[in-house]
Parts: sequence; structure tokens; C-alpha cells
Amino acid sequence: MMHITKVLQKPILSEKSYGLISENVFTFRVHVKATKPEIKKAFETIFEVKVAKVNICNYVKKAKRVGKYSGYKSKYKKALIKLKKGEKLSLFDDAGLNNNKKEK
Repeated sequence: MMHITKVLQKPILSEKSYGLISENVFTFRVHVKATKPEIKKAFETIFEVKVAKVNICNYVKKAKRVGKYSGYKSKYKKALIKLKKGEKLSLFDDAGLNNNKKEK
């Protein structure tokens, strides 16, 4: 069992993940060896909310080539964390999503 600060690495910020925030689903990159119960416990402890379920996606390493040099992109694990009904997390506010629009 690893320490809770090692489990959650960083949020994944993409167009798809922003769309899921409205459904109370948050996307995080997590430690490769982290399990669902560890992710749930870490998220509940850090953000003080109740988690309904955790889905995990494992990504394998991919070959990467730059000119004559070849290597690999490292493997990683992504967690989709759904909050229980009635729970709210203001980590990414909806007000900050539309900053590019000018008001008339």
C-alpha cells in the first residue's frame, strides 16, 4: 500500500475530461501500481468528498521516434472518478471554462 500523495499524480485536462466534469466525473493520471481502492481512498482523503466508483484505463508504452533516435513513451494509468450523488467538487469551476468568450 502506497502513500496517498503518491497515488494521484495529476489531473488530465482535455476537451473530453471537461465534458465529464458536468457529470461529476473527474479524470486523473495515477500511479501505475495503484489499485481502485487505493485511488478511492486517496481521492476521498485529499478532496473530502465521497466517491461512487472508480474506472481505470491502462495505457501501454509506445514506440517513439525523433529523427534517427528511437525510444518509448512511458506507460501510464488513467482513473475516471465518479462522485456520489449530491457531492460537489469545485476543482475546475464552470466559470473558468468560458474565459475566451468576450462579453458584449
